[in-house]
Amino acid sequence: MKRLFHLRLRDITPRGLYPRSVLMVILPVILLLTAVTYIFYDSHWRHTSRKLSQTMASEISFMVGLRDRYPDQFDMLREDARQEMQLDVTVLEGVSLPTEQKQLFFTALDEILSRELDVALEEPFWFDISGYGETVEILVQDGNDVIRFIAERDRTFSTTGHIFIVWVIGASGILIALALGFLRNQVRSILRLTEAAKAYGRGGDGGDYRPSGATEIRDAARAVINMRTRLTAFAEERTTMLAGISHDLRTPLTRLKLQLAMMDDSPELEEARQDIQEMSAMLDEYLAFASGKAGEAPSEFRFDTLVSETVASLGGRARIRQSDPVTLSGRQGLIRRAVSNIISNAQGFADEVEVEVMQGPHLVELIVDDDGPGIPEDQRADAFKPFHRLDASRNQNVPGTGLGLSIARDTARQHGGDIRLEDSPLGGLRVRLRLPL
Repeated sequence: MKRLFHLRLRDITPRGLYPRSVLMVILPVILLLTAVTYIFYDSHWRHTSRKLSQTMASEISFMVGLRDRYPDQFDMLREDARQEMQLDVTVLEGVSLPTEQKQLFFTALDEILSRELDVALEEPFWFDISGYGETVEILVQDGNDVIRFIAERDRTFSTTGHIFIVWVIGASGILIALALGFLRNQVRSILRLTEAAKAYGRGGDGGDYRPSGATEIRDAARAVINMRTRLTAFAEERTTMLAGISHDLRTPLTRLKLQLAMMDDSPELEEARQDIQEMSAMLDEYLAFASGKAGEAPSEFRFDTLVSETVASLGGRARIRQSDPVTLSGRQGLIRRAVSNIISNAQGFADEVEVEVMQGPHLVELIVDDDGPGIPEDQRADAFKPFHRLDASRNQNVPGTGLGLSIARDTARQHGGDIRLEDSPLGGLRVRLRLPL
């Protein structure tokens, strides 16, 4: 039961930080205003209005009794009531009470006055608290005549209660606006830090981001910047070291190639040349995997065009099934290499390859299907391991270093995306590359 309530509460609460923060600020204020308004209405305004209505009903009952006891002196008594009780009394001879009772939007006023008049008077009565502006009209049937009483509204009800409510709501609104403005500045700092961290993760420099906001947010931003600086320095050091390794290894390989070229052709020499060629390809793949093209700057480009060009450069064996026009921002060279690795890997193990580019609300998908032998589900995680080849299930005669999918997944994750391996409708393997827009 607790788990069900937790899930329901999580489903109805906002997902974003700023909406949640706004809810935490506004909801307690609304609950407090509701409680204060109810307590004020029930304990103060309603009680005060009931006492005033009770006094007015008693005065009206008193005047009706005086007319019954002193009919000849009632005119003088009416004048005294106007001066002493601020109550205008008029006798309407030979008329009856209206049959329709006027209703207010706020019916609590009607209920209070009606209850007190019903207690104080034995005669039928009718009242209208809406037709005379700041006054209240009360009619009492006295025999064949009607006595009309007109009094100021503030003598019957508490008329200042709404002022308190307006002041409370107005002050709360101003305080909420100030709190939301301050909260927005704090959340903006967090959002800017998030965007900068995403840019760092995609290989960008984060623009002119500078830490701002509260002390804790500034500390977190400085920690992110320092981490990026250390990682960048480590990557540059690794790239420099690998560049030296590349120079040291390529020189003896080139010397071996020249020596073999000067020898007479033989089956043994041809095998040696192929071994050297594979060693050169392996070295190139390793350097590309380790360095990650650290020097390339992100840019905007047409992803669908990049896929079409890659398919054409690989011989056009793959068929483009669907291609939505998509503009992507990222390291074009890295993404091109990842796409090339995925498609060439499929072409190396299958006769039929289909490519599809689909744009979603927040991401773009590259789907590559083939009719090859596929990869068992329990071995798909191993397919992303560097230099790991699934030769037991794939064609062992296909050349390669086992870095194609590793480089592709590393590129996808650098750009905030990922790669998934699934069963293909063609009977082989489906590779799904996802990149955020």
